Amino acid sequence: MLYPMNKLSTEKRIQVVAALVEGNSLRSISRMTGVHRTAIMKLLVDLGNACAAYQDEHLRGLTSTKIQCDEIWSFCYAKDANLPEDKVDKFGYGMHYNFCRIHSSLRVTPAMESGVADHVWEINEIVALLG
Repeated sequence: MLYPMNKLSTEKRIQVVAALVEGNSLRSISRMTGVHRTAIMKLLVDLGNACAAYQDEHLRGLTSTKIQCDEIWSFCYAKDANLPEDKVDKFGYGMHYNFCRIHSSLRVTPAMESGVADHVWEINEIVALLG
């Protein structure tokens, strides 16, 4: 018999994503929100896929020749220097960077430049991409 999976409420998703953006660890987010860490990791993967699909579809016709980015650095499992041999160069392990910034000369984000957004997105708007 198959059991239906629980789905996090939008409010709970926003709590989790806000904590991730602030740099909290998975375990601390789990303690703060009551969401199990594997559910947090799944939400993070789903959110990344939703954002990638959205950007692939909508960020077209950008006139920018240079975009400056701020980085959000994180690591999964371990930092690169501490990865065991079987995890080196394996997707999903080691250091990861996410880049985001308002364009230096246009004073807008790439999404705003391409016409798909008219403001810098809030966390709840990003979470809404998950449906």
